[in-house]
Amino acid sequence: MKRLDNQYKFQEFRDNYPFFIYEDFFLTEDDKKIEARFHFNISDKFSFYPTISIPKNSLKNLPDMKKEVLNQLFFHMGMVELISYWKLTCSPKVIVKRYKLNEDQITWWKKLYYNGLGEFFYLNSIETDIKGFMHIETKGKPVKTSDSLLNNNSVLVPVGGGKDSVVTLEILKKSDFNIIPFVMNPRDASLRTIQIAGFSDEDSIFVNRTLDPLMLEMNKKGFLNGHTPFSALLAFTASVVAVTSGIRNIALSNENSANESTLPGTNINHQYSKSMEFENDFRYYSRSFLHAGLNYFSFLRPLNELQIAKLFSQYPQHFYSFRSCNVGSKTDSWCGKCPKCLFTFLILSPFISNKELNKIFNNNLLEDTTLETIFEELTGLSPVKPFECVGTPVEVISAVNEASKKNPEIQKMKLLKPHFSLIINPHKNHFEKLLNNYEKDHNLNKEFLQILINIYNELEN
Repeated sequence: MKRLDNQYKFQEFRDNYPFFIYEDFFLTEDDKKIEARFHFNISDKFSFYPTISIPKNSLKNLPDMKKEVLNQLFFHMGMVELISYWKLTCSPKVIVKRYKLNEDQITWWKKLYYNGLGEFFYLNSIETDIKGFMHIETKGKPVKTSDSLLNNNSVLVPVGGGKDSVVTLEILKKSDFNIIPFVMNPRDASLRTIQIAGFSDEDSIFVNRTLDPLMLEMNKKGFLNGHTPFSALLAFTASVVAVTSGIRNIALSNENSANESTLPGTNINHQYSKSMEFENDFRYYSRSFLHAGLNYFSFLRPLNELQIAKLFSQYPQHFYSFRSCNVGSKTDSWCGKCPKCLFTFLILSPFISNKELNKIFNNNLLEDTTLETIFEELTGLSPVKPFECVGTPVEVISAVNEASKKNPEIQKMKLLKPHFSLIINPHKNHFEKLLNNYEKDHNLNKEFLQILINIYNELEN
């Protein structure tokens, strides 16, 4: 991805817009939903009012919850929402009103903002550091944790419509847990995933988030723009939903491959808020400042992308309904030209035939030479991975190698033929090793881990 030289803009905007204020938020309710309307302010020149709304029919704890406790839960959602608006000018001072954060919390938020914006800083060629990029001042009274009752047998499962959430949903629905699919800004693919897995709309929780259109206008006018840690917003939103719904467990679908940096040798990771580091940080924060009983974890963390692809191949009912392509999200399609499309095609190739994949993607991506640069990035021939949620070069190379063994014709296809000898080394084939090893660094308790391992081991029998 092309880097921009925006260091001068960064400094100019910081000089012209010296402060950013998280002014307040307002909760409104009707018979169907509860909505939070946040108010952010850049140096008294621009104001933003994004919203998040949650349906009330699932919020079992809401009637007995004190208004102040509810307010504090939503306050934290605003803390992560604000980063999308702060990045427009990167104002050096952030003033947070309504509630006071202690030094531990301020340090926590600065780490999330800084690492979650690692890609943003890199692609804009912005030189800064975690100490100086932002100073946070807070006002008001300290926040307290909720003590609402949580059901240990309930599991909230965020569903995005890709292969990972399909695997989590299909595996957990066979357990004794009460599974509740959770979707932020429902799209066709996520709705299909839920339906095909056997859940109804009434079984699920749908949250709607709106962006302030002024932010989009400012992006077009040349204010700073770039990737923000969306999965962190998902974590806080899911936690608020869980506490107000009486759900203890939140099962994400992040794999261990998400821990690898996008830019080797640095902490710059497109998937930072899907990483184990963030997961551990969030578990600490949620239990310390949201609810001590919350159990936030990634159900697929013991697995890598190849293992997840193998599991996904066991659910052919989802083959033509899932979507992982961000470019084609608005049209509910695979664009066939982006890193997500090519990565998904390649990682599934050892487990799903090339003929079937061609039907799924409406094209044979291995014959498309315009994907050459992306292919080089995915396989490590280029020093930088795509800034997308994709697996490691070792996983991709192993997938291509294994797929070519099953179908030697693949080696002759236009995209692979010039590079095949460069990426394939039979003496360094990690395929079987990747399929048979589990990552030990995870947060699954014994019960969830056993469910996952049992299902995976069934594939070997």
